[in-house]
Amino acid sequence: MLAVESFPPATDADAAGVLPPQPKSVRETGLQLQLIVELIAKAIFIGGKSHLPVLTTRLHLSINVLREALEFMVAEHLVEVAWRGESDIDVQYQLTAGGKQRASAWLDRCPYVGPAPVTLEAYRAMVERQAGLAPLPCADELAVEFSDDFLSPAVQRMLGAAMHAGRTVLLHGPSGSGKSVLARRLGTLLQGVIAVPHALAVGQEIVQVYDALLHRAPSPQHLRQLRHLQDQRSSDPRWLLCQRPVVALDADLSADMLDMQPDSHSGCYRSPPQLKANNGMLIVDDLGRQRMAAADLLNRFSQARELERSQLSLVGGYHFSVPCRLQLVFVASLAPEALFDAPALRRVGYKIPVGPLGAASYRTLFRQQCLTAGVAFDDAALRYLVDDLHAGSGLPLLACYPREIIGRVADFAGFLGEPARLTVAALDQAWTSMFATAEPLPPGVDDSADAIDHLQQHIL
Repeated sequence: MLAVESFPPATDADAAGVLPPQPKSVRETGLQLQLIVELIAKAIFIGGKSHLPVLTTRLHLSINVLREALEFMVAEHLVEVAWRGESDIDVQYQLTAGGKQRASAWLDRCPYVGPAPVTLEAYRAMVERQAGLAPLPCADELAVEFSDDFLSPAVQRMLGAAMHAGRTVLLHGPSGSGKSVLARRLGTLLQGVIAVPHALAVGQEIVQVYDALLHRAPSPQHLRQLRHLQDQRSSDPRWLLCQRPVVALDADLSADMLDMQPDSHSGCYRSPPQLKANNGMLIVDDLGRQRMAAADLLNRFSQARELERSQLSLVGGYHFSVPCRLQLVFVASLAPEALFDAPALRRVGYKIPVGPLGAASYRTLFRQQCLTAGVAFDDAALRYLVDDLHAGSGLPLLACYPREIIGRVADFAGFLGEPARLTVAALDQAWTSMFATAEPLPPGVDDSADAIDHLQQHIL
C-alpha cells in the first residue's frame, strides 16, 4: 500500500500568500510599455546577444510579455533577431546600432537592470489583502513558544493580548534581562506566508522591496501545502513567497533611514525598514539611544499605524503613500516615564516589564546552558554563584548571565587544555573577568584583616 502524505487544510491565511497569476500581456503587467522596453534594452546591452528564456529569467517577465515588447522593439529598429532555432522560444536577440545608443542613454539615466517591478496599486492591494487574513496567535502557541523563557504567566498573557490585538508593545527592563531576544521570539509567532515583490514602480523610479536578509523563504511544509493551492509556475515571477518578515532596528537608527534612500550603484531606491516590514513585525531596539528623540520615533510610527499608511517621498519631491500594516515592538532599558510624557505613553498599547529571573528559573536556565555548552555541571558551584556571588554583589539574576558566565568557564578551560567544569574557582575567574572585580573572598571573609590573611595564605 502506498503511503500518502497528508497536509493540513489550506486556510485563508495560506491563500493570502499565494502569488498573483502570471501576466500574459504588457497590459496585464500594469506597467508602461516604455519601462519594459528600457529594461529589455539595458539587459541586452549589458549581457550581449540574449536568448528569450534568458531574458525571462533576468527580468522575471513571461515569454508572452517579452515577445510583445520585443515585437515593438523590432518594429522600432531597437533590436533584431540574431539567431532563430527550431522552437518558438529558441530565439536570440541583439541590439541594433540605434538600440545601443538608446540603451546607453537609458543606463546613464537609470542603471537599474533587474526584475521588472509591480505597480504601486498592486502592492497596496496585496498588503491589505494579506493583513486582513493574517492568522492570530493563540494562548497555546504562545505557551509552547515561550516554555523555556521563564516568563511569568502575567507577562505571557500581556504579550498574547498585545499580539492578538496588534497593538504597539513596549518591552522595558534592565539591560541584560532578555528583552531583545524576547522581541525577536515574538516574531516567530507570525504565521503563514506572504507575497513580496522584487521592486515597485513609483512614478518614473524603481523602488527595491525584496531584501534577502529579511525576507526568508517559506518552510518546506508551507511550500508543500501551497502546491495544493496554486502551481507557482503559473504565478507572476515578479513576486516571491516569503515568511512574514521581522525587521529589527538598533541605536544606529536616524531619521533619514526612515525615508527612501537612492542607490546610485543599483540605480533604484532602497525601501525604508517600515516598508520592508509590512505584513510582519518591526522592532526598535535600544529605544532612547537613537539619533532622533524617542517621542518623535513613537509619534512617526504610531501615526502611520493609526492611519495604516506611511507617507514617503523621492528625491525631487514626488510624494506617495504605502500601507503600514505591521506589529510594532519597542525595546528599552530606560524606564517608560524617562522616554515619554503621559500623552505619548497613552499611544503605547502595552507596557510590558521584563525583569530579573527568580532564583529557581535562573538555576534551571543555568543547568540548560551548561548542558548546551558541554560544561560539567555542579550543583554546589551553582549555589555558590547564586547565594554568594550574586547575593553578595547585589547583581540581579538576569537572563543574559548564564550564557556569559558559562562561556568564560569554557574559555579558561580551553586555554588550559582542560575539560570545562563548573567549580567555585572557575566561577570566581569568570565573575572577575565579567565584572572587573577583585578576586572574590570565601563566605565569611569580609574584613580587612581576614582579607590580608586570606591573600597571604593564597599566595603561599
